[in-house]
Amino acid sequence: MKHTWKITFVLLGMFLITQLIGLAVIHLNTISEAPYVLPQEEINPVSGLVSIVIAFVVAILLVLFLNKYGMKSILRGWFFIVVAYALVITSYSLVYWLVAQFQSGLSEFLFFKMSILGGFFSFSTLELLAWLVCIPVAYIKIYRQNILLHNITELLVYPGIGTVFVAFLFYSGVNPLSSIFALTTLLIAISIYDIWAVNHSGIMQKMAKFQINELKLFAGFFIPYMDKKQRIELKQIKQKYKKKEMDKILEKKKFKVSLAILGGGDVVFPIIASGLFFQLFGLIPSLFITACATISLLYLFAVARKGKFYPAMPFLTGGIFIGMILGWIYSLL
Repeated sequence: MKHTWKITFVLLGMFLITQLIGLAVIHLNTISEAPYVLPQEEINPVSGLVSIVIAFVVAILLVLFLNKYGMKSILRGWFFIVVAYALVITSYSLVYWLVAQFQSGLSEFLFFKMSILGGFFSFSTLELLAWLVCIPVAYIKIYRQNILLHNITELLVYPGIGTVFVAFLFYSGVNPLSSIFALTTLLIAISIYDIWAVNHSGIMQKMAKFQINELKLFAGFFIPYMDKKQRIELKQIKQKYKKKEMDKILEKKKFKVSLAILGGGDVVFPIIASGLFFQLFGLIPSLFITACATISLLYLFAVARKGKFYPAMPFLTGGIFIGMILGWIYSLL
């Protein structure tokens, strides 16, 4: 096993919570009278698939270019924009649904529409508040680095990103077979890329190390931890010495810190798959995908070995496909 059972289940728990939040946000954008992301017109899923693949290729090449030439400020700015927008999507959707349950003066205030620049920009009070809250949170996350805040916000970032993907790929009652074909093709393509990027080129490891060491951030769940022996030693030092003495000792001591990480792509693609099935077949079929993806991730953590990198998407794709089959069978009953 790559990590301790405790750390493994913390990662799995965060993964599962994010999947469930993702289902909720995608569903709320579908049924809401004022969806934040999902378009009202029909989108051809094959066209959406091509657009997403092109966007992925461009994004990967751009990241590699910026990595190579050390353009840290541009990369941080990119992360900041994506995180802020995704947080707004998730928070707006959840709060919109919650407030809509109660007809009161508060709901009228939050849903009040205003416009600027002669009506060019139109937004509700709730949208404005969402941006005013999420922009500072995204700034602290990207530029002030706090492990706890990082992981908490990751729970909300990927549901927002997943909702955007669903909007471009699968929305508005298109032929279910076309949507499933687009999803299947995307998952296979991403899995092949993941195998190549981790096992052959090493691009994924280089990008992860650059993010952690140079940018001081990571796109995904990130848990640093020490083994039991080191934790006991650190506790004894804290009990024995005062702060100034302790800081000097800790500077000389070399504690080995292990990292448990789970990339953002490994979190968001199961959300897209379950979100599609939620729209096509309902809640229970989508939960089959969530459950099978979680089990496949647990299997990967169980067979993985310390010091080695593994492409997670092939395992997750296998779990997603099993969940899709089980969900489809359930929908026929």
